[in-house]
Amino acid sequence: MMSGSEMRQQAFHERFLKSYNDKIMKNRILSILILGVMLMAGGCHEPDELLPPVSRNGINSITATFEDGTGTFTGYFTEGSQEIVIPIPFFYPESSDNAVTQDQLKKMRVKANLDDNVVVSPSLLFMDLTQSNTITVTDQLKQQKQYTVRGEIRKSSECQIKEFTIPSLGLAGVINENTKTISLVAIEELAPALAEVTLSYHATISPDPRTTELNYNTQPKLTVTAHDGATTAVYTVVKETPGKLPYGIRSGSAKMLFAKKLKADVGITVDHLTGGIAVTKDYVILNTRNANSIYLNAKTGEKVGEIDLGALKGSLTNFYNTADDDGNVLICNLAPNAGSFKVYKLTSVTSTPELMIEWNGGVAIGRKLSVMGSIDGDAIITAPILAAGQKFARWKVTGGVLASQEPEVVTMTGLAKGWTTNCDIVYTSATDVNSDYFVASYSDNTFAWVDGVTNTVRKSLESISPNYIPNAVDYVTFNNAKYTAHNWVNSFNWGAADAVWMLDVSNDANFAGNLETYTCPAVVWECERDKWGPKGIAPVVPNTNGTGDVAFRVSDDGYFLYLYFMFTNGYVVGYQFDCIDM
Repeated sequence: MMSGSEMRQQAFHERFLKSYNDKIMKNRILSILILGVMLMAGGCHEPDELLPPVSRNGINSITATFEDGTGTFTGYFTEGSQEIVIPIPFFYPESSDNAVTQDQLKKMRVKANLDDNVVVSPSLLFMDLTQSNTITVTDQLKQQKQYTVRGEIRKSSECQIKEFTIPSLGLAGVINENTKTISLVAIEELAPALAEVTLSYHATISPDPRTTELNYNTQPKLTVTAHDGATTAVYTVVKETPGKLPYGIRSGSAKMLFAKKLKADVGITVDHLTGGIAVTKDYVILNTRNANSIYLNAKTGEKVGEIDLGALKGSLTNFYNTADDDGNVLICNLAPNAGSFKVYKLTSVTSTPELMIEWNGGVAIGRKLSVMGSIDGDAIITAPILAAGQKFARWKVTGGVLASQEPEVVTMTGLAKGWTTNCDIVYTSATDVNSDYFVASYSDNTFAWVDGVTNTVRKSLESISPNYIPNAVDYVTFNNAKYTAHNWVNSFNWGAADAVWMLDVSNDANFAGNLETYTCPAVVWECERDKWGPKGIAPVVPNTNGTGDVAFRVSDDGYFLYLYFMFTNGYVVGYQFDCIDM
C-alpha cells in the first residue's frame, strides 16, 4: 500500500497532467481557428521570403587620404561605368602652392562606403592610385561585380569672384553669383580706382583690378579663369542703385569687415584703459585714457592716424568718447575725480578739442556718454549718474544750440537693483525727451526698455549671471526698422560672456526672454561668444574694468548698416549689413 504522502504526490501529478493537457488542447484549437480565419481572408498563398534590401551597386563611393591621414578625397560610382575615379586637387591644401606629386598617390589610405551586407575584396587599406586597381563587390544576394579604382590629379575648375571691394572709395561690391554681376551701390560719379579681389584658389582675372585702375562708371567686365585654364566666368561690375527691401536688414547679409587686436594690430600699448569707440562716416576712433586717440579706416580697420588731444590727454580727463550722426566726436572726463564734469567736442580727426559742456554737479559721472542725433542740429545727450539709484543727466541740443550747461537729472524706476559703475543709456529720438530709451546696466544685469513719459521700465529681458557685465547700448533706425545693439563683458579669465547682440525693437512684442539661453525672439544677429574679448588673445589679460563698447552707423545712401564693437584688452570688430533686394 502507498503511504499517505505517496498518495498525495500521485494525486498532485494527475491534476498537473490534466491541466497541462487541457492547455495543449486549447492552444491547438485556437491555432486551428486562427489558421482558418487566415485561409478564409487571404486564400492559400505561399509566404513571401524575407530578404534584406538589395542595392543596385552595393558600393557608393571610395574615400582616400594621404598616407599621413591628411586630406579627404572622394570618388563616386557613376551609373553605366565600372570605374571609380578619385579626384585629387593639384595643390594641397588647395589654398597653398604645394603641388601634389605622383609619389604621394602611390600609397593612399582608402575606405569604401558600402550598402548593408555588402563586402569588397581584396580588403581595402592602402592603394596605389597611380594605377587602376580592380576590386570585387559582393552584394547581399552573393552576386559579384568588378570595378576599377584610380586617382586623378586635377586642376581646380572653380572660377568665382568671392569678394570685391574698392577701399579708397569705401565701396564693397554685392556679388550676385546667379547673374554674375557685382553691384557697387553708388550714386555719384566714381573716380578710377584699384580694387581688392578674392578669387577661387589659383584662378586668374583679366583685366586685373588689383593692378589696373578701372572706370567703374562704364560697367567693366572681368573674366575669371580657373586653374584648369579651360573654365571661365565673366562678371560685370555695375554701378547702380539697387532696390531696397521694404523692411530691415537682408537676412544673411552680415559680413565681417575686420577684426583687429587692440595691442598687436592697432598698436595700443597699455591694458585696461581703452574704454570707448566713436564712429564717424570714415573712421572708428578708439579712446585710450592718457593717450592720443587712434583712428582706423571704418571699412578695413587699418590704422590711419592719431588725434592729438593736447592738454585733454590724461588718465581721468579723456575717459570716454562717442560720436554723433554728423561725425562730431564727444570726449568726457570722469567726475568728480577730475573735477567738474566736462564734455569736449572734435569736429574732425584733425581738429582741436573744444569745451562744450561743464557741469559741477558733485555726482559720480562720466564712465559712459551717449548722443542721439547731431550737435550741429538736434540731439539728446545722456550720461548715467553712478551709484545713485536710477538717475541720469540729460542735455538737449536744438538747432545746434545747447539748451543749458545744467542738465535735467532724470530719475527712473522699475529696475530691481539699479546700477553701480556700469550703465549706458540711449534715447530713440534726437528731439523728443519723452521718447522711449534703452538702459543696459550692472548690477541690475538686465536690458531694459523704458517708457520716456513715465520713466518707468516698460519691458526688460531676463537678468543674466552676475558674473557678466552689461556695459553698452546703441540705437539706430535703418530701412523702416529700429535696432539696438547691446554687449556683455567678461571680467574674468574663465566663463564665456564677451558677446554682442543686435535686436529688432520696432515693437515690443518680441522684447522678452533671455539672451543667455538664446530665448529672446527680438535677436536678429549676435557675434560668436567669447571670441573677441581678451580670451581670444594669448596670453589672456582679463578685462578687470569690465569695459567695452558698441556703435551703429548708417551709410549716407541708406543701403548699409554698420555695427562696430570693442572689448577692452581684446579686439575691435566691424560688421556690415545691407537691405538690398536681391
